[in-house]
Amino acid sequence: MEVRTKLRILADAAKYDASCASSGGKRATPTGGLGNATGEGICHSYTPDGRCVSLLKILLTNKCTFDCTYCINRRSSDIERAVFTPAEVVDLTLAMYRRNYIEGLFLSSGVLRDPDYTMELVITVARELRTTHRFGGYIHLKAVAGASAALIAEAGTWCDRLSVNIELPTAADLASLAPEKEVPSIHGSMTTIAEHHADQPRRFAPAGQSTQMIVGATDTTDAAILETATTLYDRFKLRRVYYTAYSPTPRGDARLPVAAPPLGREHRLYEADWLVRHYGFAASELTTPEAPNLDADVDPKLAWALRHRAAFPIDINTADREQLLRIPGLGVRTVDRILATRTQRSIRLADLAALRVPMKRTTPFVITADHNPDAQLIDRLDLRVRVAPPQQLALDFGAARGGQL
Repeated sequence: MEVRTKLRILADAAKYDASCASSGGKRATPTGGLGNATGEGICHSYTPDGRCVSLLKILLTNKCTFDCTYCINRRSSDIERAVFTPAEVVDLTLAMYRRNYIEGLFLSSGVLRDPDYTMELVITVARELRTTHRFGGYIHLKAVAGASAALIAEAGTWCDRLSVNIELPTAADLASLAPEKEVPSIHGSMTTIAEHHADQPRRFAPAGQSTQMIVGATDTTDAAILETATTLYDRFKLRRVYYTAYSPTPRGDARLPVAAPPLGREHRLYEADWLVRHYGFAASELTTPEAPNLDADVDPKLAWALRHRAAFPIDINTADREQLLRIPGLGVRTVDRILATRTQRSIRLADLAALRVPMKRTTPFVITADHNPDAQLIDRLDLRVRVAPPQQLALDFGAARGGQL
């Protein structure tokens, strides 16, 4: 099979893995080599100065010994198959880099023979790029769960980011849809990465590790998904958990949904994830036993505020940082600017408008130095309608990247 044909098949097969972005990894151009990795981000991400950076995102192979029912590359699937040799991946990466098509490589793979054999092939690609070709660009390797600790340890010395997919939110989900995969095996690989990164943060996978979780293949609730994500962050110090809506496959298993979940569910999970990591919320605060899934119509911070109206309105000139972060519409950067400004003078409504705060969403929840008539709306039964526009999901996804959540 020609390399061009393999590229078509294996680039398309890699599109289901969303956990390919990076931040925090920096690598200088080696002496006599080519390329470097910067900390802004990879995989069609946008840097602060507006640049779009990208990478070659492929599978080494879409052949797989596993038969996970939710996966298009499962053993029983009748899709077209292909296998790259390590040398072909190396040549593709270098050729595309020299043509300025890419700034790095994201390499994952189906499991050929067994995890160790596959991991050795993946490592060969990264090792050849780094040693033979002195490649200093970004490399993200997807570790194969169950591969030996020694192989995972070696992989981390050649790449900027190393990740293992958790696949599904719970052990019960895995047992049902991917019985050949086990949570202890996945966690074991994550532990190896976390321990080596903690010992050598600048030399071993300096951009840390991430993971991906498929959402909507089972009826697991958002509450359980966020609980799993929180455990992963705490236990393995992950940089990111990526949430990917289940994509129905041709002739899929009868246990799987016939339709994909709404993309809005992904968005709400990312917003909730951001609140837990950067706003001081506990995952358990964002849902309730009566409503274990996130509200589809309003963002999770606004939903929390509407359930806890007794905590509002908050005086924006006296509240501490933790309280300010709970106010709908105030992002992390805006809160920091408010704290800096109020050391010089009191905050008024005009100041919030100048900070580009979404006033309709925020003013019912705050007290400012001047008169704020909207603060009297906090107990109104129709407050939700007033502060939540009908098409809120159409808003800029920047809220989940540090905007006004």
